[in-house]
Amino acid sequence: MNQPTPAIVGQKAVKRLPRLALLLFCLAYVLPGFIGRVPWKSDDITSFGYMAALAQGHAAWMNPTLGGLVPEVDALLPYWLGAWSMQLAPAWVAPDLAARLPFMLLLLLSMVATWYGTYHLARNPAAQPVAFAFGGEANPTDYARAIADGAVLAFIACLGLAQLGHETTPALAQLCFSACFFYAGAALPYRLWMPGVSAGLALLGLSLSGAPSLAAVLGLGTAALYMRAPLAPDASPFHTRRRAAGLLIMTLATALLATQLHLWRWRIDLPQASWTEWQSLGRLFLWFTWPAWPLAVWTLWRWRRQWLSTRMAGMHLWLPIGFVAVASVATLTTSAADRSLLLALPALAALAAFALPTLGRSVGALIDWLTLIFFSGCALVIWVVWFSLQTGVPAQPAANVARLAPGFVHSFSYLSFLIAVAASLAWVGLVKWRVGRHPAAIWKSLVLPAGGSALSWLLLMTLWLPLLNFARSYEPLVRQVTQNLPTTPGCVSMLGLSRSQIAAFEFHSDLKLVTWQANTRCTWLIANLNLMPMSDDTEWSMNWQLQQKLRHPAERKDSLGLYKALPTLAQTPGVTPPEKREKSN
Repeated sequence: MNQPTPAIVGQKAVKRLPRLALLLFCLAYVLPGFIGRVPWKSDDITSFGYMAALAQGHAAWMNPTLGGLVPEVDALLPYWLGAWSMQLAPAWVAPDLAARLPFMLLLLLSMVATWYGTYHLARNPAAQPVAFAFGGEANPTDYARAIADGAVLAFIACLGLAQLGHETTPALAQLCFSACFFYAGAALPYRLWMPGVSAGLALLGLSLSGAPSLAAVLGLGTAALYMRAPLAPDASPFHTRRRAAGLLIMTLATALLATQLHLWRWRIDLPQASWTEWQSLGRLFLWFTWPAWPLAVWTLWRWRRQWLSTRMAGMHLWLPIGFVAVASVATLTTSAADRSLLLALPALAALAAFALPTLGRSVGALIDWLTLIFFSGCALVIWVVWFSLQTGVPAQPAANVARLAPGFVHSFSYLSFLIAVAASLAWVGLVKWRVGRHPAAIWKSLVLPAGGSALSWLLLMTLWLPLLNFARSYEPLVRQVTQNLPTTPGCVSMLGLSRSQIAAFEFHSDLKLVTWQANTRCTWLIANLNLMPMSDDTEWSMNWQLQQKLRHPAERKDSLGLYKALPTLAQTPGVTPPEKREKSN
């Protein structure tokens, strides 16, 4: 017997969020961070480097390389998308912007998939609100739309989405395809072709984006949920098993393709049994998924009677729970914990949305006040620091920036300033609307969290963008190196540079870089001092003389050495200079 639902919602509470307003809100969150900035370190610039190598014909499409190095993540599709976009874009579009265009669409598609996945879950009879004795309860379709609106707002509000969701990395592609599979798992009981196609493409996309094991686990897990109970009232056991069999076939086919392309890699990295590391993971879970996780916990508590009910009752909860659990386990067992946890956000947002019809007025008011104080404070700090950089008043923020990022010169942009002012005024208007007298739409409690998150990100990407480009990119370090080289240095050897550093030099300079070898005839060499310290007894260093040690102004651990070749005798393979021989004797 199904347990009664805890949702008590009238028709007035499921007022639809205007589609145009929702679309503009999503665009206002997506576009900042993709437009106007340079590639940041380290995964963002690294992925761009592989895309550029493919687009320029410097690497094989089935085996992307950068400076002779293969990617750390065995992904193909994300690099293909960026490279194709760079090749198809007109000449007046900057290469880094062209590479970001498909990733803008991936983030938007993640939001669309989250909306439709939550909508179909909310159509489940066990997720519907209680029927009133004399009518007036929410219409099932309107209720599902309101819950889906809340899920998108919760998705945007998650703090961890801001940076990782705006980078051109395989992680964003994995987020998109996991969201699409989440939609497929929720919608297959109601539709066949569109969710079926989405499921197949999502599993294929996950495998080609470097997550074949995740695709296999999600595919097998969703098929198992289908075998346990149907997700819709009119789904017979035969239709349910047929859909489960379809998911199994697609999962096995995807696993076979990943095997043929050699995409399987063992990346298990268990956390160490240290209190410091567990504290770090705890903080990651706490802030990365804020504010969705408290609402998700509230959902699990208020809907606890539906969890173990027979047949259909708890499936609108078990599907997102399964997705969150898989992503959480991946977070605890891989080194890229934040990028693994990113994949939990669509399902976690859906769980958070199911808390909305059960929240009391006091809880909703608490969420509004905490959100208002937190994000208004963030916006104020951003404005104060920007004003200090412009005018020197107050003096301390500008002094702190000068200490942390020496050499940074701030500039004024009318466009950025006007956009930031418009966003701040929109925030004031949103707060005014929220505290006014309006119909009690169930998604209202997530308007301020989503709006505050979008506001903070937009202000960072306008007012602070020059500072962030200076501190978060390799451009200042590359500029130092090129300024210490002659106008025409010829070929330049590189030794020990990371993937991100190689990509940065290829993007920010016109240097002709070659990987150092014993018979290299280049006059200049750039070495990573953190990995290749210069000493007299190292074989590679005997033919080179250190000219300059260079460090990133805002990131002191990035240290490079600029070397110049010694006379011809020292460059001849197998010949050791006399002074070196005497020292070694």
